[in-house]
Amino acid sequence: MTVGGGVTVGGGVTAAQAGTGRMSTPDTARLLPRRASIALGWGSLAALVLLALFGLWGAPPDAVQGDAQRIMYLHVPAAWLAYLAFGVTSVTSALYLWPRTRSTVWDLLAGASAELGVLFTGLTLVLGSLWGRPVWGIWWAWDARLTTTAVLFFLYLGYLSLRRIPASVETRATRCAIAALIAFVDVPIVHLSVNWWRTLHQQATVFNPALNPKIHGVMAFTLWLGVFAFTLLYVYLLDRRYGLAVLEEGLEERELDAAIAQRVADAPRSQPVGAGHE
Repeated sequence: MTVGGGVTVGGGVTAAQAGTGRMSTPDTARLLPRRASIALGWGSLAALVLLALFGLWGAPPDAVQGDAQRIMYLHVPAAWLAYLAFGVTSVTSALYLWPRTRSTVWDLLAGASAELGVLFTGLTLVLGSLWGRPVWGIWWAWDARLTTTAVLFFLYLGYLSLRRIPASVETRATRCAIAALIAFVDVPIVHLSVNWWRTLHQQATVFNPALNPKIHGVMAFTLWLGVFAFTLLYVYLLDRRYGLAVLEEGLEERELDAAIAQRVADAPRSQPVGAGHE
């Protein structure tokens, strides 16, 4: 069977791919079954609506920060999900680099998760600024936590830009996997910055060095509800973005196969020695 001008030679690899040493795209464009993905999408929406109700009306205002503290029900989950997304990118990148587990699936999953990590990190920075204005009196400060988070944001923006540089699948995946592992070094620095340096940013409320949460009751429930809702949203978006990445990768391969086939068809055919002579 031909696919995009190439002949399948086994394992989903076309003859054109075999000649260029390219890896085939995954056979499936989904991480989750379709029904599970739909259920997850509706579950995410329901959890976000419930979070909005508790965040705006269910949880009481903070004794010191007042209603400004309600932003934390979005800010903190967004930060935690950024950690999770970049963690998934790092693990899948390592799996790609390991010869026994090397697969295009890991590379595409790493890229999809990194995009979501950048999204959640950007949301963290914006929400943090909205919280800082009424609490600190300024939109931004070159605080250790804020600065390292901004560095993290731009590190993974660079990673995503690196993925756009034209190269073979293997070259792109290898260099991006290395870049992802290097960029992840900043994640623990971001988290521990409030303990290593004196900062405007408050210390960890839940995962502090003493493992002594400083939030309880309805406020704690609302915070964990936010983490749960954002986690569902992350998994749903990861499934959708991975599927899109598989389709994009397949399109690129088909276009390259067609270009190779056209190049071969247009190449002048060699004539046998003595042809055209009496």
